[in-house]
Amino acid sequence: MSSAVLLIILSGYLALLFFVAHWAEKKGNIRWTNNPYVYSLSLAVYCSAWTYYGSIGLAANSGVGYLPVYVGPVIIIPAWIILLRKVIRISRINKISSIADFISLRYGNSRFLGALVTLIVLFGVLPYIALQLKAISETFHVVTNTTESTNFIYDTTTYVAIALALFASYYGTRYVDASQKRKGIVTAVAMESVLKLFFFLLLGLYVTFYVFDGFGDITEKAAQLEGYAQKNTVGGIPEAINWFFLCLLSLFAIFLLPRQFQMSVIENNREHHLKTAIWLFPLYLLLFNLFVYPIAWGGNILFEGQGVNPDTYSLMIPRIMGNPVVTVLVFLGGFSAAISMIVVSSISLSTMLSNNILIPYGFLGALQSSDEETNSKRIVNIRKIGIFSLVIASYIIYKGLVLDYNLVSIGLVAFVVIAQLAPAFFGAILWRRGSRNGAVAGITGGFMVCTYTLLVPYATGVAKMGGSIITEGPLGVTLLKPFSLLGLDYLTPVPHALFWSLLVNIFFYMAVSVSFKGNYRERNYAEMFVDIDRYINMHEKAFIWKGTAYTSDIEKVLKRFLGEERTKRAMNIFNLKYNVDKDQELADARLVKFAENLLTGHIGTASAKILIASVVKEEKITLPEVLKILEESKENIIINKKLTETSNELQKITAQLKEANEKLLWKDRQKDEFLDTVTHELRTPITAIRAASEILHDDDEIPEELKKQFLQNIITESDRLNRLISQILDLEKFETGRQDINLSANNLEETVNRALEPLQQLIANKNIHVVLNTSGSTKACYDEDRIVQVVTNLLANAIKFCPEQNGIIHISINDNKDMLTTMIEDNGKGIDPADIELIFDKFYQSNNQNIKKPVGSGLGLAISRQIIERHNGKIWAENANGSGARLIFTLPKNL
Repeated sequence: MSSAVLLIILSGYLALLFFVAHWAEKKGNIRWTNNPYVYSLSLAVYCSAWTYYGSIGLAANSGVGYLPVYVGPVIIIPAWIILLRKVIRISRINKISSIADFISLRYGNSRFLGALVTLIVLFGVLPYIALQLKAISETFHVVTNTTESTNFIYDTTTYVAIALALFASYYGTRYVDASQKRKGIVTAVAMESVLKLFFFLLLGLYVTFYVFDGFGDITEKAAQLEGYAQKNTVGGIPEAINWFFLCLLSLFAIFLLPRQFQMSVIENNREHHLKTAIWLFPLYLLLFNLFVYPIAWGGNILFEGQGVNPDTYSLMIPRIMGNPVVTVLVFLGGFSAAISMIVVSSISLSTMLSNNILIPYGFLGALQSSDEETNSKRIVNIRKIGIFSLVIASYIIYKGLVLDYNLVSIGLVAFVVIAQLAPAFFGAILWRRGSRNGAVAGITGGFMVCTYTLLVPYATGVAKMGGSIITEGPLGVTLLKPFSLLGLDYLTPVPHALFWSLLVNIFFYMAVSVSFKGNYRERNYAEMFVDIDRYINMHEKAFIWKGTAYTSDIEKVLKRFLGEERTKRAMNIFNLKYNVDKDQELADARLVKFAENLLTGHIGTASAKILIASVVKEEKITLPEVLKILEESKENIIINKKLTETSNELQKITAQLKEANEKLLWKDRQKDEFLDTVTHELRTPITAIRAASEILHDDDEIPEELKKQFLQNIITESDRLNRLISQILDLEKFETGRQDINLSANNLEETVNRALEPLQQLIANKNIHVVLNTSGSTKACYDEDRIVQVVTNLLANAIKFCPEQNGIIHISINDNKDMLTTMIEDNGKGIDPADIELIFDKFYQSNNQNIKKPVGSGLGLAISRQIIERHNGKIWAENANGSGARLIFTLPKNL
């Protein structure tokens, strides 16, 4: 493919990137830009050109040796829900905008420490950015089949670097407050993560199943290559130790790389997004590494003995197969991996450079005397120039230094440099005794060892030339050989440098921290970082400061950076949060901390401290005073927590009382309804008896036959009245718990037959066929008279609802281990679904009746439920599969 066509494609891709970023910034908090999946995918900025090309080169040269770089992050991912959430909370409440701010704030707002961390990061990351430019340049020439030009004017990478610098400087500095969320950048990076994964999987499928005949085919052919077996095994204990240190190295990188800290901490909108990230990000890494092996060894098979750079296998394979489409798509995927790393890294480095070196050591005086508009423009311009300069500096490093090194070596060296922040970083959130001096000593000592054992040999090319320092050590002292320090010769250079540098780093960090007491501010922040969950809601209260400060002076400083309106709004929020009178002249520690936080995002933690300190008069505080105040603060927080818990409990009790009151009102209404229904039900037979009695009393000429009918009506209604009163009394006794049940061993089949006997005439009158089936033992312990009452009620209900012709009632008793289940099923119309839950209520009669409403008190099923529940059983209703209803109850065999 020609260079011109590929440049047009790249220009279109960069235009798409600009559009996505612009759209995301414009839309703000819509679902497509602010969700856990976008956040999780943005973390895949970890997969840079090193992953896209370098891991293939490493797998081709050393087999499974590429895996530790991905195993480390996966191992630590489950701890994210604890560690990373803690870091996010600390950063959010303190308005932290970079890892340098994070570390320097923890160790007493140290300006020097912030600058030191920034320099270490610059030293490690600038060559890493250069690596991405190298990858873009090399792959561009592979795709276009051209050679690299030594003249930067004709070098395509020059213009790519400029375009990326412009993009990052525009979208990375849209806000003066560096702690603000950059939705445009995050969305663009998430989109690139999807694209680079898709293109890589496309390549993997193409190589595995088109160029070759599956994984088995590649493995079979690769096994015939020289050194295959040795490369694709972990080996013995020395190799396992190398793996361990490489896993540890990548574990640190996922926390400490500036681009990872930027995306995982600074750009985190919601803590709960971590729940998605802890499974989606490892899945992403798994998918990315699924085809590394077949591509790497497929390339070894195809290019055996041809001297092709393994880093370019992903492009060379589709190219030699004559597939330009796959070649270009793979190139775009690698281009995405490189530019997302460059953009995010340059933004985070620019923030660190401005907030920890340029402003505190150069521009702070000018910012103090300017107005808000001038300061904002100046800060933004500093960061824009910083981003542009960093990308161009990386381009110069790429041209002058990294051309002779492969992607893997540069990437791992950068990881080792960044790992020097690990003791100070993890100590910041886990160890109270860690001090500024300890952090400085540890980082400095570790970096010096790292420089001696790794950076100097790599930078000077001594490792390749096999100079005397490598083979004999300086001045012939073999114990000081950089790659086998003190005789440790079984580690490869990167794990070797990591081991010695971390050993020295941790030793100095801990030894100095326990030997020399830090100042009060260090201990103050130590408590606030380690116990962030205690202070997260009222962290200003945990800040210790003593002296004289005036609210008006602090407001003047804030106005120079926030402006009149934002300062006024911020002060109103503070006054409402802590119930402070807006006219109060003297400021306390809470306002000092609040003001520092507001300035931190603009100028960094160290500069914010310097500015606020310039308008307040602080008094010295001894360490015992700090500990005493912190203890009191803890007690206050505990008291506040208990008060909050008590308040919540009172709210729950209030809600329960309200619910109980509503239940009482409901029961009162039920009682009224019950009395109304009872009165109505009792009045009906009494009225019928009275009417028949009056007729018999007043009319002497009634025919004898009619007299008998009236007398029969009186007897029938009297029986009905008697049954109704008995049922009401029974129900009342059951509901109040005064009704006893007399348990004895019985046979449920015989009990059912006993209940059927008095109903035989009624069954015969309606021509109903009754079928009784049993399975297993039907013996149980129950009150037989009461269960007869239940079965009678259920049978009477079934008889009422059986059709006038061809009525069938099925009765079944089943033995279910510890329970007997009895089912009475009719073939009537069934139960209205709305009535199923209500038919066991008092006086309830369904509207779904056969022709006319049956006669009944409406208490039979209610009493049946009470009886069954007193036996520790259950009773319910359901519709049959065809037609009709089922009434089912269970009885335990032994109570």
